[in-house]
Amino acid sequence: MDIFLDYFRSTLPDDLSSALHEQLESLKNGDFLRLLEEAPVEELLRQSSSPPESLRSYSTDELWNDWIFARISPLVAQQHGDGIEATPSYKQHVLFLAALACIYAFLQSSVTGPPLPFSSAKAIFPINISSDPATVTSVRQRLIQSLGVDGVAAYKLTPNVELICLAEAILTSPPIVKNVKAASWARLRLDFLHQRLLSEVAPSLQTSIYDRLEDLKEEIVGSDAAASPYRVPFLLERAAIHTHHGFDRLARQDLDQAAKDRHFEFALTGLLGKRTKWQEKDTSQLVVLARSGDEANGDESEASKADGLEQAIGTGTENGDSTVIQAGPQNLDLNDDTLLESISFSEKPKSSTDIKGQNALSPSLTSLDPSAQPILNPLDSIILLSLASSIKNTSPEDGLTREETLPYATRVLEGGSSNWQVYTQGLLVRSRIEGYKSRTIERGLLQLQALVDQVIAETTAQNSTTSEAPETAATTFLPKAKVSEAASVSERLQYVLQLCSPFRWELEAELASRWVSLGGLRSALEIYERLEMWAEAALCWAGTEREDKAKRIVRRQLYHATNGDDSSADPEDEKWEGQERQPPPAEAPRLYCILGDIDQDVSMYDKAWEVSNFRYARAQRSLGRHYFSQKNYLKAADAYMKSLKINQLNGTTWFALGCCQLEMELWTKAVASFSRTVQFDDSDAEAWSNLAIALLRIDPADFSTPSEKPKLADEEGDNTTIQDPHKYKTDALKALKRAARLKHDSYRIWDNVLTVAASTVPPSYTDIVTAQKSILQLRGATDGEKCIDAEILDHLVRHIITLDQENPESSGTYDPNKPGLARMVVQMVDKDIVPLITSSRRLWQIVARLVLWRKKPTTALEANEKAWRAVTSQPGWEYGTETQWEEVVDATVELVDAYESLGGVERTEGLGAGSGELVAKDWRFKGRSAIRGIMGRGKGSWEGTSGWERLKDALEGLKG
Repeated sequence: MDIFLDYFRSTLPDDLSSALHEQLESLKNGDFLRLLEEAPVEELLRQSSSPPESLRSYSTDELWNDWIFARISPLVAQQHGDGIEATPSYKQHVLFLAALACIYAFLQSSVTGPPLPFSSAKAIFPINISSDPATVTSVRQRLIQSLGVDGVAAYKLTPNVELICLAEAILTSPPIVKNVKAASWARLRLDFLHQRLLSEVAPSLQTSIYDRLEDLKEEIVGSDAAASPYRVPFLLERAAIHTHHGFDRLARQDLDQAAKDRHFEFALTGLLGKRTKWQEKDTSQLVVLARSGDEANGDESEASKADGLEQAIGTGTENGDSTVIQAGPQNLDLNDDTLLESISFSEKPKSSTDIKGQNALSPSLTSLDPSAQPILNPLDSIILLSLASSIKNTSPEDGLTREETLPYATRVLEGGSSNWQVYTQGLLVRSRIEGYKSRTIERGLLQLQALVDQVIAETTAQNSTTSEAPETAATTFLPKAKVSEAASVSERLQYVLQLCSPFRWELEAELASRWVSLGGLRSALEIYERLEMWAEAALCWAGTEREDKAKRIVRRQLYHATNGDDSSADPEDEKWEGQERQPPPAEAPRLYCILGDIDQDVSMYDKAWEVSNFRYARAQRSLGRHYFSQKNYLKAADAYMKSLKINQLNGTTWFALGCCQLEMELWTKAVASFSRTVQFDDSDAEAWSNLAIALLRIDPADFSTPSEKPKLADEEGDNTTIQDPHKYKTDALKALKRAARLKHDSYRIWDNVLTVAASTVPPSYTDIVTAQKSILQLRGATDGEKCIDAEILDHLVRHIITLDQENPESSGTYDPNKPGLARMVVQMVDKDIVPLITSSRRLWQIVARLVLWRKKPTTALEANEKAWRAVTSQPGWEYGTETQWEEVVDATVELVDAYESLGGVERTEGLGAGSGELVAKDWRFKGRSAIRGIMGRGKGSWEGTSGWERLKDALEGLKG
């Protein structure tokens, strides 16, 4: 059973642990009704004929869980008789165990199955309620409505909701919170279950969840708990919470730590093998090699001890055929005419040096046969499945990412799992990944259908009580598993919270979404309508360009018929433009927002905000997007600010607010907004780039106070007053470098890095070289020399020449073997820049200066000649502007000066080096020829100008 029960037992004193032994055993064995029949629980739930004044009777006018909450404190304060069972502490802990039983029973009835062997309504509600099906339905509807938070509604057909509400009443009671040490972890689980029941993330619950995670961090995950058996399960639960809230980076950190704590070794690598039936040559195939730490050490795995390998769900492959031990969920075959059921590997790693990658494979992994890997511990299987889910969430549209995640699920399935629910989750993860490939999309859909059938069959009682809604029942293709084939309650629930397995209605909604993606609109709508997920049904129609249908569905939930008579209205023709329904449905804020999205009607967003009692953050986000698209940045920023007052943990909203502030030139506020964005997701390249833009635009005087100084995520130290007026540029450069690392294929970001690196004091020359090289690689083939910043390159070359000249230890000769900035610049110029230069005189001048410093006069003179040709080959200068003529004159005079200074120098390059041969012994003739050629072409337009006289003087100087 769940490791939490061991944790709870460890927090008890010896006398309480002994007194609660039977209750704990009942909980471990899945006998939840036994806990609800305990005397303190019975006294809490039942109405006696003459209750004490402090324990008043229930009135149907009040909310049932409020009545329960009010009874707990006076009940546990009473002590009748002697013995530990009469003490308040005993009653508090029994009620706490009853709350746990309610949580487990709810998960059993909604997620894992098998069906509850008792009616939760009869077990929990007073007799005057449970005996009347109509009253039960009414009480349950009110309980479901009470679960709504921040304008976000819970699923309206949540089954056995009284179990969750009873658990919440007990776990929030002050005596329980104060005196039961394990209550904090249990409340965390309850809050997360509550969050998952909602259609969207509720900010209040999210804040509560993360506050509790922080409270439990030191006790369970801290350094003092490094060897605790509860650390890894808690890390996996926390990773599931992070993934649900979209914090995939935090989830990956927890999963990595869990793998490290368990000494779990795994690696994604490539091995030769065949994927198709007709493949003749072996090609590299992705595979996950994994071995549990306890198995690698030769110990019996925890899974073997807990479940017994005779209940294992394993698969074996032989000649491409799959054989499944039918002890759990059905693993459907691929049955494809091309693909094998599983990859047929022709090799296995022989040594760690055979695999090239960031991390070499350990000896324990190189010894594995990829086609017959050992069974994994369930916790290790959960790590792989959670890792696949977190990677998929990070980049859901990246095909390569999907290809990389599939081997994680395949390893869990083909290696087998000793836990029923872990294997079920493995099938679900694989079906999600396979839904995007043409060869596997059919198996992915059928596998998801099989899982839905299994969950429906396993969580629906054959003889439903009259209080259950019969219209929510669904037919299944697969029969319910026999007792001999099904896993026990304790095995199913053992890891369900670490797996974060979906509720049965979530699984059906996922199946409907899959049908929509394949064009099965009718099948999807049947599911949505049966589940009464009207918002999803409307979005389904809207996604197929049937906005009229979508509007009818939404307006029917919000408004009465146009003539006021709902009973006589035709659902196909009625437009539902009557009065608003009072009270509005629980999911009215979301429905109004959908209506606003369809009609682009701002008033619908305002209405959603109003009916949620100004708590539905999405309404303000929708308003912000609308006003931003209209370029009304002031109203957009105001809407985003209102949204953030409700949900400050939404990084996307902080980003949008920062964009509005950039447009309004509120630089300091934009810095704060983008700083918050990168704190939530430090892999957002656009946020880092925008942060840099805001930092560059801000006035350094605004940083004069410590409270206004932004602190970057990778910056250490406390906030102190900035003395350096250029510090903000340094921060901007840090932000841009981070953005460039994250989005290395964006030449615009690299161009910003280049510009900012050159503007810092002193310039960051290494970053200049890195940025310019990246731009050349990205845009050189298309933009040529235009992607080279000549001014920055000129300063860079001058800088390395000046450094060499000012260095007293310099030999005066460039050493290509000496690492450093000079070699980086020379290599970039020679390999990347020179091949791109075509018509830029300045770039050839820079090249000439650089090679002359390297003692290469021949190459320098050639570069000067190319600089001159770059100018004189431009058409039209003979009859163009005077500026063009002066540029030609300047280039010609500079070429003559180069001939004069370099032509008589001894060669240091090529075959003539050291022989006394001159660079250009006829340099005078070449100089005269160049001048005469220019004068001849420009005589008709430019004779007598100042440029003409300069050419005559240069020609006169070449005589002799």
